[in-house]
Amino acid sequence: MTTHTNGTREEWRAARLALLDAEKELTRRSDELARRRQALPWVRIDKAYRFDTDEGSASLADLFRGRSQLLVYHFMFGPDYQAGCPSCSAIADGFNGFAVHLAHHDVMLWAVSRAPLAKLAAYKRRLGWTFPWASSFGSDFNADFDASFTEAQQREGIEYNFRREGAWREAPKRGAVVTFATMSGTDASTYTRERPGMSAFAREDGVVYHTYSTYARGLDVLWGMYPWLDRAPKGRNEPDIWWRRHDEYDER
Repeated sequence: MTTHTNGTREEWRAARLALLDAEKELTRRSDELARRRQALPWVRIDKAYRFDTDEGSASLADLFRGRSQLLVYHFMFGPDYQAGCPSCSAIADGFNGFAVHLAHHDVMLWAVSRAPLAKLAAYKRRLGWTFPWASSFGSDFNADFDASFTEAQQREGIEYNFRREGAWREAPKRGAVVTFATMSGTDASTYTRERPGMSAFAREDGVVYHTYSTYARGLDVLWGMYPWLDRAPKGRNEPDIWWRRHDEYDER
């Protein structure tokens, strides 16, 4: 049972107006952060990355499909996974709806994972997704953008979300990492060598530039369910891992 107060409509309105001031300030702050993201320096990419796509082998420039902007979601689906990460899957559930709008606003959205294309295609069919998804199997792309790490790096400690993590320690028998690793058909160590993130790129005069990346809680805004839950009476209400892939819930 949640803790809450009861009150009159007048009391509710007064509290709501006070909250509105805080929400407006947050919106202004969010707008300012967006401007600062767009003001980051662009970094030219000269490395010749290759990807496997449904249309064949592609370069990073090819992923733009004629647009000047490219957004990549680093989807946790390593070569040794049997299924995609459940959290990444929950985020990707929203891609179908807005990818078409982005594409008509000069922005291409892709998911990129290290699993071979055949695995990605089968999982994509299972979940009914239509957004473009490329395999970077055999490429340094995920590693170069801090979304994939080797076992040796894991033992030494990796840099993720612009911070240094300590050396890998075996996960306890229970917990979110083990749960998600099991749901992905792998062990905790292998599972955590892939990490979620998103990166933005621009193409100008035939040159591709890296403009932005974010990871971890920086991805919260991409979870379609969370902005809704943050406005629900009980909020996120997450004492434990509750979400599943959308085809794994019991019908109610």
